[in-house]
Amino acid sequence: MSGNHRKATLLTTVLVGGTLLLTACQDPDTGTDAAPKAPASTAAAGAATPSGSPAASAGTGGTNGGTTGTTGTTGGSTSGGQKPAGQVCGANDLSFSTKSETQAGGYILVSAKAKQGITCTLPAVHPTIAFGSDGTEAGPAEQSTGRPITLSGNTTAYAGVNPKTTSANGGKELDSIIVAIGNNDPDPVSLPVGTITVDKPVVTNWHTAPKDAVPSK
Repeated sequence: MSGNHRKATLLTTVLVGGTLLLTACQDPDTGTDAAPKAPASTAAAGAATPSGSPAASAGTGGTNGGTTGTTGTTGGSTSGGQKPAGQVCGANDLSFSTKSETQAGGYILVSAKAKQGITCTLPAVHPTIAFGSDGTEAGPAEQSTGRPITLSGNTTAYAGVNPKTTSANGGKELDSIIVAIGNNDPDPVSLPVGTITVDKPVVTNWHTAPKDAVPSK
């Protein structure tokens, strides 16, 4: 082979190889140079980062939601249980006692206190006092009703019951009275008073001093 022919063959081989190399480095669709691919480990790490962030955010939100629920439960347990201040007393909200007095011909002094932890108000009406199985009810010993009395702690209200206002002999022999706070009280209380004769009984208003709860005939 002559020297000129050998040079021509080498030149052709170089040109063809360069063309093939250029074609391999270009994007087949755009004809532009293709970016080199990242190593598999780098691509996997990049994919893990965005998917991990939302998961962390959701976990934080779940913690906040649990705190809110706990607060609501605590608040509910704290506000419940006690009768609100200012609410009308029922007989089952009170502790009663009775005492026989000799003044004004003899009467029964009824004392009432709120039970522990309760604050309630006795309304400005006559106490409801009944006697016997037939429910004989005491009439008012005072023409006007008194004032509301708020009971709490050691505050005491007093009412005086005269079981017999007639001078004639006779009447029912009984040993207890039934006390209610108003005619609609669902839980009246029976109180022992010893043996008494009942005939046209009367009862005073509730008072804050026992001397004001002496019933007249």
